[in-house]
Amino acid sequence: MSEKPPRVLIIGAGSRGRVYGRCTIQSSNGVVATVCEPDAYKREEFVRTFIWTDHQKPRPEGSCFSDWRHFVDWELRRRKREAAGETVPEGVDAAFVCVRDEMHHDVVVALAPLNLHIMCEKPLATTLDDCVSMYRAMALQQDSRVFSVGHVLRYSPHNITLRKLLLEDKAIGEVLSVVHTEPVGFWHFSHSYVRGNWRKESTTAPSLLTKSCHDIDIILWLLCSPAEPGSDEPPHIPSEVASTGSLQFFRKSRKPKAAGDATNCLSCPAEPECMYSSKRIYESTRHQGLETGNTRWPMSVVLPDIESFGGDIESARPELMRRLAEDYNESTPQEEIDARNWFGRCVFESDNDVCDEQVVTIRWDEDPLPSPSPSHAYEDAVGNRGAKQATFHMVAQTKRQCHRFTYVYGTTGEMYADSRTITVEDFRTGVQRSYRPKLESLGHGGGDHGITRQFVLAVDRVKNHGWPAPRAQREFIGCSLEEIVRSHAMVFAAEEARTGRKVVDWKTWWDEKVGAISG
Repeated sequence: MSEKPPRVLIIGAGSRGRVYGRCTIQSSNGVVATVCEPDAYKREEFVRTFIWTDHQKPRPEGSCFSDWRHFVDWELRRRKREAAGETVPEGVDAAFVCVRDEMHHDVVVALAPLNLHIMCEKPLATTLDDCVSMYRAMALQQDSRVFSVGHVLRYSPHNITLRKLLLEDKAIGEVLSVVHTEPVGFWHFSHSYVRGNWRKESTTAPSLLTKSCHDIDIILWLLCSPAEPGSDEPPHIPSEVASTGSLQFFRKSRKPKAAGDATNCLSCPAEPECMYSSKRIYESTRHQGLETGNTRWPMSVVLPDIESFGGDIESARPELMRRLAEDYNESTPQEEIDARNWFGRCVFESDNDVCDEQVVTIRWDEDPLPSPSPSHAYEDAVGNRGAKQATFHMVAQTKRQCHRFTYVYGTTGEMYADSRTITVEDFRTGVQRSYRPKLESLGHGGGDHGITRQFVLAVDRVKNHGWPAPRAQREFIGCSLEEIVRSHAMVFAAEEARTGRKVVDWKTWWDEKVGAISG
């Protein structure tokens, strides 16, 4: 434990902000010092849970703000007071940015001059221009501060083991093909991408970015990035990307005829038989509804003050039903419709337009590097930089909920990974081996705890142990700023391929759209 543990700021006390607050306390030596959150109940509950836990003492000055801009102003004044010799509260060292996706750019760029270490929830931003702008703002800090993005899948014990088996142990030789699937889950997709925050491209971004940038990042981490972070070896850059997909199911043409003109579940004659009934999802015991006693996701999104009912289901039920009864019609201003979620709305009458089914194919050409003498008899002239391909499939209509599974085919074997178990078939020996990495928590297979721990450890090494930030970035974050931008750019290129019904040449696209991002 360091004498002066890293002090962190959480911007956004929603579900992700609470996750990072909890993981900071449970998995690191960090101290949650400040929160910025516009919702009064969420803000106060966060302070009571993570910051002001000893109510016998006065609430710390600067422990909460209703707007992140207020924190920035307060912090600038605090630094002036400190420079003038006044006794002031201790500042923060790092920030977790957990606001809505479309706000990431403005928050991160505004924080950059404060010279804080930053972990930004995924996606980095909702446009390519904003991603590049954020890169340029943070690149100026690389010598003194670390930066991370919420690609939590990199930090799960399962995926760490998967990467080691593929790239270090060469368990199936060199990779030739990856087929990776993200099964979102039928009711999860309806919650987040039909009724919820991420239902419209015009107000957020395509579902490939908001849901699946994790997966595109994992594919590039396995097939593009050097095996060793910070290595002098250049990345194996893809040659082309293609994509197909659309909104196939959650559309008005699929609405059951028995539902008639109903637009809200509570007034729908087909509701008792509908698997997307808001009562079934949010009230009953069928999934993770009120009657299960669940106060976390998704209930904390539908009913943000659910914990204020103290676990009394009957007290909370009327308020839940009131929320689910909320609806809109032709007279409702578009701004009001766009500004909030409608969790009681019929999934076939919603204003969603993001893909519920999409396939992305990324291809690499051979790009060998001069190599020393072979390290084993089977080694060839191209190694891990041979021609290869990755196919990604995002699908909404599944029983599995975000329990991703992957097939990897190599020169000497094949591998299957299902988020819990990794099975390796060795063609040379005929031996099958299975690996079951420790599941630290259910949050992205331990990735939530993993990324929080690594980020806070990186901050701690810079703050308390004299490490240069680039070393902490390399050894604890394990991902460069350029890698972060590249994986996001791949999503935007895939979307251009999908909407334009074409194959995108990656190098040409990158040069035209991104260019020299360090310039």
